[in-house]
Amino acid sequence: MRAVVQRVSRGRVTVDGRVVGEIGAGMVVLVGVGRDDTPEAASYLAEKIVHLRIFEDAEGKMNRSLIEAGGAVLVVSQFTLYGDVRRGRRPGFDRAAPPEVANRLYEALVAGLRAHHVRVETGVFQAHMTVDLSNEGPVTILLDSEKTF
Repeated sequence: MRAVVQRVSRGRVTVDGRVVGEIGAGMVVLVGVGRDDTPEAASYLAEKIVHLRIFEDAEGKMNRSLIEAGGAVLVVSQFTLYGDVRRGRRPGFDRAAPPEVANRLYEALVAGLRAHHVRVETGVFQAHMTVDLSNEGPVTILLDSEKTF
């Protein structure tokens, strides 16, 4: 699984002009599920996300986690994180999981985050979504359950 984690002052997802998920301070997490991903990958990412020390402490250093900062998470599925453009200019998505597998692991990630007692909002799986956010810092972190970066 891959995730783009952004520290935000606010985030919102709309589908067909209707707000489906909205948070204040916290993280917007774009999540892609790979063909070979497992429930352990979802568990690993949930644990990593809630404990990432990307929120400022009293001295202004990025030293506090989402849990410590009391922030929320807005999770948005994004299969395009597995877009491969090494050949040509149009992305190929062969490494992305099929929708039924991806949805199951996406939901496992959401459940894993909620198990840490943080507020979690989501987009709508497979819907055309508009994501609006204010990135603070900006702070953007890339995560990969295979630890390739």
